[in-house]
Amino acid sequence: MADRSEMYNEMNDRSREVFRRVVENYLESGDPVGSRTLTRTLSEKVSAATVRNVMQDLEFMGLLNSPHVSAGRIPTQQGLRMFVDGLLEVGDLDKDDREKIDATLGSNERDVGTMLDRIGSALSGLTHGASLVLAPKHEAPIKHIEFIHLAQDRALVVLVFADGHVENRVFTPPKGQTPSSLREAANFLNSLAEGRTLAELRFKVGHEIKVRRQEIDSLARDMVENGMALWENEGQHSERLIVRGRANLLDEEADTEGLDRIKNLFDDLERKRDIAEFLELTEEGEGVRIFIGSENKLFSLSGSSLVVSPYMNADRKIVGAVGVIGPTRLNYGRIVPIVDYTAQLVGKLISDRS
Repeated sequence: MADRSEMYNEMNDRSREVFRRVVENYLESGDPVGSRTLTRTLSEKVSAATVRNVMQDLEFMGLLNSPHVSAGRIPTQQGLRMFVDGLLEVGDLDKDDREKIDATLGSNERDVGTMLDRIGSALSGLTHGASLVLAPKHEAPIKHIEFIHLAQDRALVVLVFADGHVENRVFTPPKGQTPSSLREAANFLNSLAEGRTLAELRFKVGHEIKVRRQEIDSLARDMVENGMALWENEGQHSERLIVRGRANLLDEEADTEGLDRIKNLFDDLERKRDIAEFLELTEEGEGVRIFIGSENKLFSLSGSSLVVSPYMNADRKIVGAVGVIGPTRLNYGRIVPIVDYTAQLVGKLISDRS
């Protein structure tokens, strides 16, 4: 933002160094940074009183904050944003980190979901945050659809794709379904499905239901419409948003307020809320993006940061995303290259399999 760059340009060398040192110390320790600590690390020899005056000016500018009376300072969300945009030094991916990510591919797993789950677990382990991996939708044409009655309130849909991929999803059908209405719904869908992807079938089904509404039994129609909604929203038994390492977030927060925010995040993740919005966060171009605190509109947890990068298929189309979510006190300089490398790796793997 222009305001931040203007603010940074107005700061003198001493103010910039004090600001940078406060943020770096905070990101490393998580503790407020005091003037006496800074006097030992600054490039020029100045008194603690001089440093305190500089910190007060930075607080007046909205870049630092005092969490307690007479304590040190921590960066505000605005301060972290300025640091990330203008002062963050992102190095090359650490050799050990690269080897640990590459090691997830050792088994040459053919199933994309299993592969992405393993990559997500490695990502959360490396970053000590929660990893988010948005898997691509399966775009192969459909070969066959079948509904299987399990209980009064449970049914199974089996999707067989032309490339041999099979998905099974348990869901709650509309009330009043019978085995015959399940068969009628499957027959109707199979008459339209061959050669079409799920997205294409959704469009075709909507059109056909309008045209042939009188011909389709009402129970079967409810079943079709309910089933298509299930495929659109992705049931829990076929995750698109793979979340691993949530326990890492609990380790970072000890106070009641922090635990409440973490609980809200868990609730959002359990509901797979706004999966499409997670992908939209990345669609303004390639590369890693960082969302700090309330900038992260995806989740109700405002005291978090999201580092996210899209990945592309062989046609250079964005089909998914990889990210890490954690407290605002993330080691951005290390996590950014990890997320970037992981996203590029996933893109290559998806392209190789397509």
